[in-house]
Amino acid sequence: MSRSCRIPTLSTSVRNAGVGVFGLAVTVSCAGVSSNPRATAAGTDVVSRVSFSTPDSGVVHALELGRGNHAVILGSNGCGAKESWEPEARAFAAAGFRALAIDFRGNGQSRAGGRSLALADSFHFDILGAVRYLRATGARRVSVVGASCAGDAAAQAAVEAQPDEIDNLVLLAFGGIPSPERMRGRKLFVVTRDDANDAGLRLPTIRGQYERSPGPKEFLVLEGAAHAQRIFRTAQGDALRAAILRFLAEGR
Repeated sequence: MSRSCRIPTLSTSVRNAGVGVFGLAVTVSCAGVSSNPRATAAGTDVVSRVSFSTPDSGVVHALELGRGNHAVILGSNGCGAKESWEPEARAFAAAGFRALAIDFRGNGQSRAGGRSLALADSFHFDILGAVRYLRATGARRVSVVGASCAGDAAAQAAVEAQPDEIDNLVLLAFGGIPSPERMRGRKLFVVTRDDANDAGLRLPTIRGQYERSPGPKEFLVLEGAAHAQRIFRTAQGDALRAAILRFLAEGR
């Protein structure tokens, strides 16, 4: 099946608490967006392979699951491949959300546009392209879950987005952006207490970004040392998933 559509161009609370491959093929093309759905082996889920343009004329390829009016963009550790989000995408879809897991530029078939920016400085265009694709195809609310590097991209997209384009941000152990004061939307900051890189613990930097950002916002510290998306594969995974679903449901 194919369909056509138009892609546009265009009080604080602090809370503390203790990868497979999508199995379907669909091609959706809409001003560059392609779709050809088929059921899973179980016959209950449909995953679509979609692509869409970005504000800098790049192209992003993604996997889409679920039919809710509230869409959730999933960006992976390292601004990498979409398939690592399969368990969470299915959980979001089961909870009534429309999940979109993206390949950032440089992964799979996704590619950058014509602007002369370093790759790491242009990932937010992929988030903005995803937001506008979802809005153009019926999403009434759009949230972004960004892990690590993808959290930086999500945060910068929330700075550059038009008002009301991004409703909620979930930032999993992101590195931070120059102007967190300008981020739009409700925000949930998440980090494990002992998550560290060569510079030391990530918690102080992330708390600083949280303190500088406008509300509404929440800060969640989980026990352990797992980084960003890897938290889902630990004993804290269920708690993190529940916290995100609760946060997103409250923002509907």
